[in-house]
Amino acid sequence: MGGYPTIEVHMAKKFLVAGIDEVGRGPLAGPVVAAALVLKDSSLSLRGSFDSKRLSERAREELYAVLKAHPGVEWGIGMVSERVIDRVNIRNATRLAMEKAVRNLEKKGVGVGELIIDGNMLLSLPCKQRAVPHGDDTVPLCMLASIVAKVERDRLMRRLHQKYPKYGFDRHKGYGTRYHMEALKKYGPCPLHRKSFAPVARSLN
Repeated sequence: MGGYPTIEVHMAKKFLVAGIDEVGRGPLAGPVVAAALVLKDSSLSLRGSFDSKRLSERAREELYAVLKAHPGVEWGIGMVSERVIDRVNIRNATRLAMEKAVRNLEKKGVGVGELIIDGNMLLSLPCKQRAVPHGDDTVPLCMLASIVAKVERDRLMRRLHQKYPKYGFDRHKGYGTRYHMEALKKYGPCPLHRKSFAPVARSLN
């Protein structure tokens, strides 16, 4: 039967919006961690404030458990080590972590069609993107991604504390607290420290 065009029929793929946030740009040690999070349905109901910076560690862990158990929530984690941070700088490392988070989310079979990114940078990914300064205060998907990223990084730093206990990573998670600065001055940097960050670089002299 000639003369008729060939029509290809494909199953429609559902593309979702992912909220993205990172944790760990400011610490003197450890990786930067990003989370890309989607809601696959609208059945998740949470009330209250979800700004990870204003929640207690216990509250973040409780919310993380709720998100982890909910079948409509999915996320990917991206992590970039302190060695790469020293090599490419923290801004580029943050972008890499976010891109890794999206790719790891897609590896779970989630079609991501749009990104809402906390901050002011866009990613080298072929999808619609929107950067929202202070998105972790105003965009629910970014708020939830921030909680996931924070819990993931905090748990990692507590584990790494077992390897380098004298720095107190379980207490400050690598941030430049007084306790951390005193330990850095006394012991010098360990392999987790970001040598390109000024306080750590000074301790090498």
